[in-house]
Amino acid sequence: MKTLYLPLKKEWYEMIEAGIKKEEYREESPYWRRRLIECYAAFNWCNMRGFDGRLCGGCSVRPKFRRFDVVCFSYGYTKRRMTFECKGITIGHGRPEWGAPDYKTFIIKLGDRLQ
Repeated sequence: MKTLYLPLKKEWYEMIEAGIKKEEYREESPYWRRRLIECYAAFNWCNMRGFDGRLCGGCSVRPKFRRFDVVCFSYGYTKRRMTFECKGITIGHGRPEWGAPDYKTFIIKLGDRLQ
């Protein structure tokens, strides 16, 4: 099972734990592109490698996101954790009341709580 590990601040952790917040946001930056996208040839972002070890050289115009089965949230960097199904990742505008900025970000959609 492929897991995405994300530390959260108190406010967002408690909202997700209470079932209020159903998605988590991450800034659209080179760091998060490498972690969340496999290939986005239109912008020369590609983490996919062929059998020869070279980057694919361009396989899609729309982003191909990495597939995660679950998202494991930690309360900061403590041992307090909870796990949710990962329903997918998109790029867009999130809900400001849930901590989304006013520009496009990665949106990690959450399913049912597992632990």
